[in-house]
Amino acid sequence: MSMSRARVARRIAAAAAYGGGGIGLLGGALAGVLLTEVRLARRVVGGLHTDPPHADGRYGSSFAHGPDDEPLLLGVLGDSTAAGLGVHRRGQTPGALLATGLAAVAERPVELRNVALSGAQSHDLDRQVCLLLGGPDRVPDVCVIMIGANDVTHGMPPARSVRLLSDAVRRLAEAGSEVVVGTCPDLGTIEPVYQPLRWLARRRSRQLAAAQTIGVLEAGGRTVSLGDLLGPEFEANPRELFGPDNYHPSAEGYATAAMAVLPTLCAALGLWPREEERPDAARREGILPVARAAAEAAAEGGTEVTGARGRWALLKHRKRRRLPQEPNSAVARQAQPRVGKET
Repeated sequence: MSMSRARVARRIAAAAAYGGGGIGLLGGALAGVLLTEVRLARRVVGGLHTDPPHADGRYGSSFAHGPDDEPLLLGVLGDSTAAGLGVHRRGQTPGALLATGLAAVAERPVELRNVALSGAQSHDLDRQVCLLLGGPDRVPDVCVIMIGANDVTHGMPPARSVRLLSDAVRRLAEAGSEVVVGTCPDLGTIEPVYQPLRWLARRRSRQLAAAQTIGVLEAGGRTVSLGDLLGPEFEANPRELFGPDNYHPSAEGYATAAMAVLPTLCAALGLWPREEERPDAARREGILPVARAAAEAAAEGGTEVTGARGRWALLKHRKRRRLPQEPNSAVARQAQPRVGKET
């Protein structure tokens, strides 16, 4: 299965690189069934008609040693998952969780600027990048992008989706920002969605996640797979990890995702111990061909893929750790996520 996914991911990434419109991932004979299932799913999956909490601002102020200490600047781009739709407190959004955790690891304040938009598809990334790079703030030190789910549900050609994401990563990287992409989540975990749509959604979202990884690495970023990370946990604890609409994550679901992304965020900024940057065979890490690494990451959530050399990539299974919180901060008091055991 991983080799087949690797071949499809290579084809999609190649089409994206050469401006192709897209490669169909689903047979035409299934189109009628798929459309029927989509209509049924939309009736069952609830919608949220509220805005996500506004979480922009400074985190980790207690780490400032003087009034002139410049904070790290964290940019967040993407769709409703990146924005934090489905929770009520700003400290529960992934941007706030990552900013608080990054501040604790760096022992330095972090300024968060979140330009993600609920409902966004990858074509909105151009606007979001312009907001980050064209505003009064300096270029972000690091950016996190979470995108892809709406591309799948709206039928965007996968090659176009990958090309738009790659363009955004390239622009941010060329401007001087480190970029970490949380790849397309596994839409087959949505509880009210039935077969065959569940199987089709899982297949397409994992293939897109693998292709995204190839495109992101070529553009100068690194990725963390979110799909299978949330998959088993969401399936085992749907009432805890899904929000009230049965589609977006709950506070605990967002904490699970942020806990997986934080180590890669820190590694991108050189804040992680250097010895952990070497592949550990005992943890099934290693240097692999890019497409194979992308396919394996799509099948196992929380897996980081970073460009190594040429057509090779480093596959890492970083330890997920409890998210640090700034002592006595309002954000820490608000969030209080139960993120489970370390793995």
